[in-house]
Amino acid sequence: MVVEGLGLVVAAGVFTAIVCGLGTLPFFFVDEISDRVTVVLWGLAGGIMLFASVFGFIFEGLEEGSLGQVGIGLLVGIALVVVADAIITDYEFEPREMPKADFRKLVLIVGVLTVHSFPEGVALGVAFADLGVEGELVLAGLTVPALAIFITVAISIQNIPEGLAVAIPLHTYGVSNWRIFGWAVFSSIPQPIGAAIAYIFVTVAREFLPFGFGFAAGAMIYLVIHDIFPEALERGDGLRGGGRRELLAGVALGVAIMLPVMLLTE
Repeated sequence: MVVEGLGLVVAAGVFTAIVCGLGTLPFFFVDEISDRVTVVLWGLAGGIMLFASVFGFIFEGLEEGSLGQVGIGLLVGIALVVVADAIITDYEFEPREMPKADFRKLVLIVGVLTVHSFPEGVALGVAFADLGVEGELVLAGLTVPALAIFITVAISIQNIPEGLAVAIPLHTYGVSNWRIFGWAVFSSIPQPIGAAIAYIFVTVAREFLPFGFGFAAGAMIYLVIHDIFPEALERGDGLRGGGRRELLAGVALGVAIMLPVMLLTE
């Protein structure tokens, strides 16, 4: 039962990871983006990530545990980005097609987005805890609980704008479309891994969920404030108002995209 169920859980995690790549599709039809549009897109990515951090991870963490647990996770998440930023700054990369500073930011952004997807995988694995007991759907001879179906759909929907959040900086730095798609999928690979671990050790995983959600939120919030927004304002320096209006417009658009996602997955 455990082995059969584990295969189904991993398959669900792989599916949500692949769906993340759908967020990159708009860039298959765009060759160049002006500074004005680039600033809006940076704001869009930041808005998506901030909204998901606050109304997704933090709220979910508070439902699963205490404010102190989520707070500790937040601090650890922030510390991770600070340390990663310091390591990337000191390490001598040798990028072929982009300035070193941009390459370091690219590695940091994709790295943090990859790490933050692990708690989503943990949530997915926990949702499958009652696999084979009772549910609404039968797959591979096993009854899938309604909660598992809901969480799989919810994470898949959320992964589309997250894929966009990965694609925006990569496209800005000149990465090819198929590599962007590959990086977007790669950024969600921890989901099937986290799902498998959580499914096997569901009791421990549920206890650590508040820390995991807080960890993901802290990492993303710091990344947006410390890297994404400053990068957007730097690109918009030559625009009227220094690109602030475009940045705010992008943030508002990101919130507008995530709001119905939240309502549909509640």
